[in-house]
Amino acid sequence: MSFDQLHRYLFNQVHVRGELVRLENSYQSILDSYAYPPVIQKLLGELMAATSLLTATLKFEGDIALQLQSDGPVNYAVINGTHNQQLRGVARWDESLETLPTDFSDLFQNGLLVITITPTDGERYQGMVALDKPTLAECIESYFQQSEQLATKVILRTQQTDSNAKSCGMFLQILPTSSESTSTADTGFEHLASLTDTIKDDELFTLPAEEILHRLYHQEEIEVYAPSDIIFKCSCSRERSANALAAVEKEELLDIVATEGAIKMNCQYCHSEYRFDEIDVHAIHAGTFSLDKGQTQ
Repeated sequence: MSFDQLHRYLFNQVHVRGELVRLENSYQSILDSYAYPPVIQKLLGELMAATSLLTATLKFEGDIALQLQSDGPVNYAVINGTHNQQLRGVARWDESLETLPTDFSDLFQNGLLVITITPTDGERYQGMVALDKPTLAECIESYFQQSEQLATKVILRTQQTDSNAKSCGMFLQILPTSSESTSTADTGFEHLASLTDTIKDDELFTLPAEEILHRLYHQEEIEVYAPSDIIFKCSCSRERSANALAAVEKEELLDIVATEGAIKMNCQYCHSEYRFDEIDVHAIHAGTFSLDKGQTQ
């Protein structure tokens, strides 16, 4: 059923590109990492689909992060994605609340959507837009309209059951073809956006991707590229944790071990825990720490 894949396509007769993403196992991996309430699960699913869609627009090696932050019930939620569609994410909210609002707008106060693009080579770019629209999809559309003056259509939907969860997204955007103004009328963008709006949930979550595109755009001439696989992958490791500890004074680390029994480092994304004892601390600062032998070489 082509889940955990991203499909890119181009409308040959107009200057518009499109994308379709559908997530299942990769989405479920994030949900399995922590006991998120249903409204946070839905938010992460939409954010994950959106990040995949935007990652596919990168023209270089690197990564992109979509972060929601606010003073409201949801403190922040973030999904990181790489150019090769490796995603990870986490959310934090006011867990003292017995119930959370179900409407997107009520989850955030003074909210911001922050999009950070980090090329492997080159300078990092960061843009932001207020979370002042009824949906995340509309906030992302507003971001592109403000930052790049490009008409953009985004659809984000999730499906949650007792057994699994799925997230889907669609993306349309005008391609800038010259320094001249690119209007929606000239490209037929509004027509394509209207067609995309007719997609139904049961179609998105049950039909093969090729059939979805045929149903929506069978009267259009489109070129569909080979799909990209999407996986959940966290970049944390015991080695990276040890490298971080190397920047801390040894005596300070030994004090923690003496008090706590071990240094415990937890990944905020996948919640893996890495433990380091006194022998590890000495090895880290002596430059003899070895993953192969667990402690020293």
